[in-house]
Amino acid sequence: MSKNEKTGEWGTISRHYLLKKTILDYVYKFCRAILLFGLCFLILQPILDKISVSFMEQQDLYDGTVISIPRNFTLDNYRTVSDLTFYWSSLFQTLAIVLTSAVLQIAACTLAGYAFARFKFPLKNFWFMCVMLIIIVPPHTIMSSLYLNFRFFDIFGLIRRITGNPINLLNSVAGLFLLSATGMGLKSGLYIFMLRQYFRGMPKELEEAAWVDGCGRFKTFIRIMLPDATPILTSCFLFSFVWQWTDAFYANLFLGNYRTLAKGLSGLAQRFAQHWASLNVSTGGGVSAYAPVGVTQMMIATGMLMSLAPLILLYLVAQKAFVESLSQTGIKM
Repeated sequence: MSKNEKTGEWGTISRHYLLKKTILDYVYKFCRAILLFGLCFLILQPILDKISVSFMEQQDLYDGTVISIPRNFTLDNYRTVSDLTFYWSSLFQTLAIVLTSAVLQIAACTLAGYAFARFKFPLKNFWFMCVMLIIIVPPHTIMSSLYLNFRFFDIFGLIRRITGNPINLLNSVAGLFLLSATGMGLKSGLYIFMLRQYFRGMPKELEEAAWVDGCGRFKTFIRIMLPDATPILTSCFLFSFVWQWTDAFYANLFLGNYRTLAKGLSGLAQRFAQHWASLNVSTGGGVSAYAPVGVTQMMIATGMLMSLAPLILLYLVAQKAFVESLSQTGIKM
């Protein structure tokens, strides 16, 4: 076989190999796109259904030809839910309470996480095990203890000795803020663990260099460690804000006198039933005395979307910082 024939044969083999590799690459990308589309559809499909239902009228719910696009488009559902949940006043109260609570919680968890990562103190492992218990034990299991402690709040008997009676911190934001400021709020154990792992991954040479330059421990923490921990602080703050926004456990326990979106959504079905009954009376029995299940679920879906709308807006605004914080946190940890 001549040299040209060998070169031609090797060239043919190379072209076949490249063609096969290209085809396999396209098949892999196609299968991956189909899989990702299916996963995204499974996640988004319930939300898309609720968005579609929220714009429907009652007759569309029982029309078999209406699937996703409303035939009778209406905004009355949003107006009704807004009136039943006192949406705008509840929104501003929820925003103020959740924002303050999240800031206090992250401040306390940051100090605790830094202490566990850098300092040695008696029973350190025991206290960190207690932090793990905060993550493992659901808050509902200690509901009775929380109720008694905050209904008859006292600090080593000092308040009773001074005022004669303990303080009732239920139905006020003071109890919720106190839990957040002491690192015992919702999911605080998780934030302490995340911050501890992040600070442990930071080089100690940064602190040692700051100490050589004359910085104390507190100034080093404020000027050196906190700016570098911005990614994990962003993640923890967003998690805290979102979880407290949708939480109904602490809201029902501490915020009985306040209008919040979580409380409004949890009692929406009952209030809509009363609204439907009053509508039946006002129309002289023109409608059923009991609200249909489909219409009630439509109102709940509308209320859920109205409750989630600020969170979606927050994510769109903080998307870049949030994704960056997650990626940098993964590298650091």
